[in-house]
Amino acid sequence: MTNVEKRAAELVEEKLAEKPGIFLVSVKMHSNGKLIILIDGDNGLGIRDCVDVSRHVGFHLEEENIVADAYNLEVSSPGIDTPLEQPRQYLKNIGRQIAIKTTDGGKREGKLLGYTNDGVQIEETIKQKGKKAELVESTIPTENIAETKVLISFK
Repeated sequence: MTNVEKRAAELVEEKLAEKPGIFLVSVKMHSNGKLIILIDGDNGLGIRDCVDVSRHVGFHLEEENIVADAYNLEVSSPGIDTPLEQPRQYLKNIGRQIAIKTTDGGKREGKLLGYTNDGVQIEETIKQKGKKAELVESTIPTENIAETKVLISFK
């Protein structure tokens, strides 16, 4: 983590101390001068929350002259296609369908039942040739997970 990212994360956490239902997902300074901060909320996130964080971080980065070159600050919630990164993101999505890419290149899909630091519990449909599909609960160890995304259904 660069000094800019570290200081931006500190500033975000400082501001979010006033908003207990909202949490920092990630801070990334790109080589093109774009500083992207992703925040999320246990019960959703409003535009006002993003504005408050943006103003707080932007003001202090300017005052402290942390960023040497021109930069763009972008504060938003993670998009639909953004992988889950923080434990609180898993917890807020319990009951939803997820897709997990494993470190061995495999893919698992199912309903998110639970999350611990040790693993993710899902309910997946297993179809074996010549047999009726069945729902099976399984735990995927955290160290075996490369990426997890929430699946969106438009049915």
